[in-house]
Amino acid sequence: MTMHPLDIAIIVFYMLLLVVIATYLKKRATNSMDDYFLGGRQMPWWTLGVTGMAAWLDMTGTMIITAFLFMLGPRGLFVEFRGGAGLVLIFCMLWLGKWHRRSGCMTGAEWMIFRFGKDNGAHAARLLSAVSMVIFTAGILAYSFIGAGLFLSTFLPFQPWVCTLILVIITTLYTVQSGFYGVVVTDIFQMLLVVIGVVCVTVMAVIKVRDHGGIADVVFEVTGNSQWFSSVPNFQTTMPKGYEQYNALFSITMFYLLKTIVQGLGVGGEPKYFGARNDRECGLLSFLQGWLMSIRWVLMIAFVILGLFLVKDWFPDQAVLSQASTLIKSQVRDVKETEWAGVISNIVNHKQAYPVELISGLESMLGPDWSSKLYLINFEGEINAERIMPSVLASCIPIGIRGLLLVALLAAAMSTINAFLNMATGFFTRDIYQAYLRPKAHNKELILASYGFGVVLVSLSFIMAYTSKNINDIWGWITMSLGGGMIVPFALRLYWWRFNGYGFAIGTFFGMIASLVQRLVWPAWPETHQFIFTIAIGLIASVIGTYLTKPTDPEVLKNYYHKIRPFGLWAKLKETLSVQERARTESENRNDLISLPFAFFWQVTILLLPLQLLIGSYKDFVITFVILVLSLVGLYVFWYQKLDSLDREAERITDDADIGKHCGDEAEGDEEFDSAGNKGPRRSGQS
Repeated sequence: MTMHPLDIAIIVFYMLLLVVIATYLKKRATNSMDDYFLGGRQMPWWTLGVTGMAAWLDMTGTMIITAFLFMLGPRGLFVEFRGGAGLVLIFCMLWLGKWHRRSGCMTGAEWMIFRFGKDNGAHAARLLSAVSMVIFTAGILAYSFIGAGLFLSTFLPFQPWVCTLILVIITTLYTVQSGFYGVVVTDIFQMLLVVIGVVCVTVMAVIKVRDHGGIADVVFEVTGNSQWFSSVPNFQTTMPKGYEQYNALFSITMFYLLKTIVQGLGVGGEPKYFGARNDRECGLLSFLQGWLMSIRWVLMIAFVILGLFLVKDWFPDQAVLSQASTLIKSQVRDVKETEWAGVISNIVNHKQAYPVELISGLESMLGPDWSSKLYLINFEGEINAERIMPSVLASCIPIGIRGLLLVALLAAAMSTINAFLNMATGFFTRDIYQAYLRPKAHNKELILASYGFGVVLVSLSFIMAYTSKNINDIWGWITMSLGGGMIVPFALRLYWWRFNGYGFAIGTFFGMIASLVQRLVWPAWPETHQFIFTIAIGLIASVIGTYLTKPTDPEVLKNYYHKIRPFGLWAKLKETLSVQERARTESENRNDLISLPFAFFWQVTILLLPLQLLIGSYKDFVITFVILVLSLVGLYVFWYQKLDSLDREAERITDDADIGKHCGDEAEGDEEFDSAGNKGPRRSGQS
């Protein structure tokens, strides 16, 4: 699947443009730690909303969700309740984003000092928070790398790991130079490219459906799934080999929803919220991000529609898939599932290195264009749904438009990588290197430390990526096992006064250890077992660690509660507020909780609507649209109308400069240094 010179020229131009942008932004990004990691806390809310959306629109996730939509139709959305649907966003929109911003901290780990004080338990919490998020980021990067390699190897004459290496080098060099400014600029540019790509692919899909008179017969012929058009997660469905754990779709959906709720209660410590200018903008940027995420689902269902027609044309008799897989296994001895993608790429690009019997057999089975078709055959001898998107791009999209889409998807992959890389380097530099290794390091040294750590992190993630069976394998472990091990302590820190730094550190440590042990010893466990195991270990360790150690200093708790004003188990701390402040706080928290179900149905329906519309499920579309309207009315009454008064109240209680005095050990005088390492006065708005 070679690319046309025009497509190559578009991609090369984009890469050169990144170099120019990174060079231009380098000086501004290295002015201070606030500039490097948070854009100086002066970025407009809509740019942060676009950045949040871009971090979710990754190449790998787009491939795996496209695969589930290909196999299940609109019901593929419910599998992605585990993470890909972004349902945790609604918790950030309603309360968690503003709760974290009010601290004035730079990272979620630094926030631990604000929450737990400055005793040994608080520092242990800060350190474990940083380490856990670095490990989580390593998993996210590995997941992104494996998908990027599979995608790019469809177009380039290299094995997946070589393609990934090229992308990783370019992205790492760009990110470590330009910091958060670079993340935001590329994300805005990517958004424009994605919109262009979505319009082009969607028009092509609509024309294809119109010319064929619908897709019902094609769907059944290709997937054999009589329930493909359904928008309801049924109790039993038939999944291909390797995806059998999703057979009980309704049960797995409810399990994922429960997991998302528990996880959603503890998120929000992201750069975009720490960098937001006020509480109101924390909500607006999340609301915008939710709407923008629906664009991704339009793109994916359009790829699915074109993929259905492509598979029908290429494999009218799908028995040939199993025959081709068996032939490859007989000629390439002891090939493992984790090596399958590399073997396929090698056969396509270096056929002279393989037996003549293999090449002639594949040509006989698949036809003269066997090399293009080979990518769609998986280890089990069935359609490799995870390769639908790149195959459609290579075979169905016209020259020029293909180049634009490739750049958009490359930008998506790079935006995900640079967003998480920026966040992880922030944890290392701020919460490990500066906090405990080199507290007197000047700005230039801290930036260099960020550079070095970024290289180490992507190297480890690269190794992790190419020891995984497939995209879904590593994504399931990240969201269910590793995520499960971290969920409980991250949630308890926000809602329970007795929870202390030791409880957080011990719970997080044992939750992570449980996840890593599961990955090494029981890698074949279903996702439900992974989650139950790690969350149970995290919960038990958190509670034991909390009650074996003394409570947090009452003055620290009081300061935290007065600044954040959370709901939950806060005992007598509520009584420290004045009558008026308590009434305002209770009103704010009550409206946030009432808004939650409206926000949930809003988020789900805006993702489901484009799926139903493009495949022609018009009755389901009308029902979903009515639910969306009711959800928006509820959000307007209980959430949006309160944003202005909420922000005025937040400004009355504390301004930005005052917030910074309460965030960790920076209260003791965290001087700013210029790029040459000279001390200077703190700028307005810095933590």
